[in-house]
Amino acid sequence: MLLSLLICLNLLVACGNCEKGTHGYHFGEWNESQLQPTIQKLMKGYNRYLRPNFNGGPVEIGMSLDIASIDAISEINMDYTATIFLRQRWRDSRLIFPGNESLSLDGRLVSLLWIPDTFIPDSKRSFLHDVTVDNRLIRIFSNGTVLYALRITATIACNMDLTKYPMDKQVCTLQLESWGYNLQDVVFYWTRGNDSVKGLDTLRLAQYSVESYYTSVSEAVYETGRYPKLVLHFSLRRNVLFFILETYVPSTLLVVLSWVSFWISQSSVPARTCIGVTTVLTMTTLMMGARTSLPNANCFIKAIDVYLGICFTFIFGALLEYACAHFCTMQHQTIIDVQRELLKEFEESNGNGSIQLVTSTTPNKVLSPEAHEETTEQCVRSEGDEQREKKKKPGPGCGLSSVKQVSRRAVSMMSVENPHNIDRHSRTLFPVAFLLVNIFYWLYYLFI
Repeated sequence: MLLSLLICLNLLVACGNCEKGTHGYHFGEWNESQLQPTIQKLMKGYNRYLRPNFNGGPVEIGMSLDIASIDAISEINMDYTATIFLRQRWRDSRLIFPGNESLSLDGRLVSLLWIPDTFIPDSKRSFLHDVTVDNRLIRIFSNGTVLYALRITATIACNMDLTKYPMDKQVCTLQLESWGYNLQDVVFYWTRGNDSVKGLDTLRLAQYSVESYYTSVSEAVYETGRYPKLVLHFSLRRNVLFFILETYVPSTLLVVLSWVSFWISQSSVPARTCIGVTTVLTMTTLMMGARTSLPNANCFIKAIDVYLGICFTFIFGALLEYACAHFCTMQHQTIIDVQRELLKEFEESNGNGSIQLVTSTTPNKVLSPEAHEETTEQCVRSEGDEQREKKKKPGPGCGLSSVKQVSRRAVSMMSVENPHNIDRHSRTLFPVAFLLVNIFYWLYYLFI
């Protein structure tokens, strides 16, 4: 029963392909007078709807590629656009003719022959070039071998790992599969292994360089069966020099610029504040500009984000350093003012003019105002010793000095003895820390 259906199908298709008219046979859009005698003989009885070796084994189809160009590689869409020359070879015993010559046919005659249903599974968009005619080539050899070549431009998906961007390396693929014929019908193979792919060695790209490539033979498994698949793998190494000049150098210079404030006097509030705020805003603009060419919804942190974050931290830290130094300076000045007020009240309480302090060694010696502060300090220290050892009431000459000493101890816990030392230490600490972080950063992303 099945054999009878196949015979009927062959007859119907043959009648559709080759119809007898008053002016001879018609082969689709072509009539007998438009074809060469050899082609006329080959097309008589030829059924383009049935693959070669229909009742036999699978058809072996050899593939080769010429990569004409890779026009664009998009990290936002995670794809690349390539123009390729796809060449397919197979043997059809129905097209054997005597002699050693080959027939180069018009590309429009492809409608008369059986051709493989090859497609690119990861293609988003593709088209066949048609200027000035459809860019297709058909060549038939005397042993029945058919060469079918196409010029195609396709936008193909490429899953990218941007964790190390812009020091990253992406591995993209170009896959070729059969749409309807499974492994029992057709078998794909590369005609010359890795040498089947040409053009990648001489390809020049804007941001990438082709590091390596290789071919593989696989199979695609779907619910409808197992289908032949050929895969071209190629590695693209991003050229980091462009990003060094555009992003890394400017961000580093902004960090260095923020250190200039360490050499400016703390009393120059407008100058130091202007440098700090300007560098922070400029760094924010640089960070926003670096992300415009990248996908907005990424769940991973990229290497360039890490570096810009480091630079922003150092710049913001320099601004905070001045805030702390200025606060300590104001606090230190406040302490000095309080001490002067207390000293003034102490002098007023003992009368104007010279102050007489009686000591055990010089009972009648009169101290000048210049030596008064030193004597007061000694009195406060002796008072503290007496309080700890004898717990006695302090003498009348040390009362206000004790208040001054207590206030000084209370505030000294949150004050810096010399606020200018903050700038002096920052001049060394910030550059050394930034250098160490850079060494660790570049070693990690370049060699790990």
